Amino acid sequence: MTRVLVVEDDAVARDLLREILSQEGFEVEAVDDGAPAIDRAGKQSYDLVVSDIRMERATGMDVLRAFSEKAPGTPVILITAFGDVTGAMEAIGHGAYDYVSKPFNVEELRQTVARALERKRLAAQATSSLRSDQERTPVSEIEGKSPRMLEVYKLVARVAPTTATVLVVGESGSGKELVARAIHARSPRANRPFVPVNCTALSESLLESELFGHARGAFTGAVGAKRGLFELANGGTLFLDEIGDMGPKMQAQLLRVLQDGELRPVGSTESVKVDVRLVCATNRDLEADVRTGRFREDLFFRINVVTVRMPALRERPGDIPILARHFLAKIAQRERKPEASVSPEAMDILCRHSWPGNVRELGNAIERAVAVAKGNVVLPSDLPAEVYGGASATPTGIVDDRPTLAELEKRYIALILAECSGNKKKAAEQLGIDRRTLYRALERAGGAATDEEEDDG
Repeated sequence: MTRVLVVEDDAVARDLLREILSQEGFEVEAVDDGAPAIDRAGKQSYDLVVSDIRMERATGMDVLRAFSEKAPGTPVILITAFGDVTGAMEAIGHGAYDYVSKPFNVEELRQTVARALERKRLAAQATSSLRSDQERTPVSEIEGKSPRMLEVYKLVARVAPTTATVLVVGESGSGKELVARAIHARSPRANRPFVPVNCTALSESLLESELFGHARGAFTGAVGAKRGLFELANGGTLFLDEIGDMGPKMQAQLLRVLQDGELRPVGSTESVKVDVRLVCATNRDLEADVRTGRFREDLFFRINVVTVRMPALRERPGDIPILARHFLAKIAQRERKPEASVSPEAMDILCRHSWPGNVRELGNAIERAVAVAKGNVVLPSDLPAEVYGGASATPTGIVDDRPTLAELEKRYIALILAECSGNKKKAAEQLGIDRRTLYRALERAGGAATDEEEDDG
């Protein structure tokens, strides 16, 4: 969860800030002066600091200096008195991400906080996306062995060492960013930043400022100059996700950067040279958008030097078990728990689902199933309702096709064995029978002969 430290000596303002930020889903810690905040710098980890400037024992500038020295990656937003231009300029000049004025506008505060956290996330990705990522991010993350995916692997391998601009086309959730990361990780730029940008998430004016940066005084509130994401990605790779949603003005400016290899920050009269490889992605039919005039033809030709087409998950159902095991392994590693498995019945349901949300939806379904499963085996009833089909009166779905009594016994025993990870002693206890009876039932069902005295641990 995102952790925010609020530093404000006015109790009413402090409670209001805590309430606003908590409503955004953040974990908020609030202190009444700069001194305790300074004491926390470097000792505790925060994603953001929001601090008043004028306080009794230690000022917001003191808090800013402490976090700049001891936790330099933490953005600090300072709160100034209304009309305190000098204080605002001083705050920005000393490294504050931004400032808001009292009495603050709630929506302005939310937007400033969101921008600060997004910039922190992008900066962290840019600095950590080094060659060491090659072992854990690239093609090994693009799971699948279907013919369609093999074609993707081959194309990524061919295009990665070049400087060609790449357009990744596919439905939402199909793994387009993973392809972009794989291209970057196998390129000569692998030890330089990889910076992803979602063009849909930002308005055109904000996207312009984020991509190209801005000069001091470029617009209201721009009291300091800021580098854009093109500059952050210099020497590396910039990934423009959902480029088809980019507006006409931004399309023209992007084309100019691709043609000239330089950009002009908003409000600046000087150009900045950049060396960036561009990988773009879209879920739109850009050729159709070119025909209707929605997307510039000259820009389309610039970004479409090489096209990688990501198949939808429904087009490669044979990869679903591979992907499921991949997600289970990731969850186990993250949670530091034994790796769960999927029962045959649940896997059958996964393979028959159409997956409109593609790989992302599958990953979310596996995550949910592992979280609610009673044991270490995912059953059909653990799957989301939209995947399982709403769940029938029987929680496991083993009687949906009205089997014979003998077949039902066979299926139920197989289910309990799966829940017990094959441990026959535990399975017998759960079934309410002794092991000898279980072995006889397994023999009737055609299971492998098993020594009655087998030690099941």
